[in-house]
Amino acid sequence: MAGHSQFKNIMYRKGAQDKKRSKLFSKLSREITIAAKFGGPSPDSNARLRLAIQNARGQSMPKDNIERAIKKSEQSDADNFEEMRYEGYGPGGVALIVEALSDNRNRTASAVRATFAKNGGNLGETGAVSFMFDRVGEVSFGGDAGDADTVFEAAIEAGADDVNSTDESHVISCSFESLGDVAAALENTLGQPESVNAIWRPQTMTPVDEDKAATLLKLIALLEDDDDVQSVYANFEVSEEVLAKLTAA
Repeated sequence: MAGHSQFKNIMYRKGAQDKKRSKLFSKLSREITIAAKFGGPSPDSNARLRLAIQNARGQSMPKDNIERAIKKSEQSDADNFEEMRYEGYGPGGVALIVEALSDNRNRTASAVRATFAKNGGNLGETGAVSFMFDRVGEVSFGGDAGDADTVFEAAIEAGADDVNSTDESHVISCSFESLGDVAAALENTLGQPESVNAIWRPQTMTPVDEDKAATLLKLIALLEDDDDVQSVYANFEVSEEVLAKLTAA
């Protein structure tokens, strides 16, 4: 659920795989429940729920889990969840956006603030850094979805704006407003995507050295480990040499 997928392998390199998957499914379930609560239980008439289900399927979440999450939206405790966004700066002046779903605003705010403070960051007011990001849609496929030309043609036909392809993956960008339509069209031509998300994409990147990058990655990992945090976005970049060292650590 990270908004900086090129560092996903770093942030998830420690801990048991089963625990990670359980936490991921929990966050996906929460998003499905909230989407169904606010927009109704039918994905045909609820674009947010449709995207949440697409994302869950892309992460191989079982159908039974998805159905349970939708049914939970009818329970009274689903009323208690709120969407929250926190903004601030990490080590090296890197801008961070943290999105959360929580049933206790004070608990979540306190935990996020403490994580920033203990790891070289400062939590700011809403709007403190979001002006440095664009709200866009992102649809991701594995490398087996097709070669770069095939995926590019499918993306343009679907109404996407850009494609970033490597041997391992294809990341397709589109406007936030067209995400649902683009994702549906791509699923018809390329198959089930690995993820479908509305993300915060940095307008510019902030270079950080090895020491700052290590602390920053720790901050991001701790934030993402919080059960209430759904996504974390940051505008940093590191050199290939530094990235190799951090990956091997």
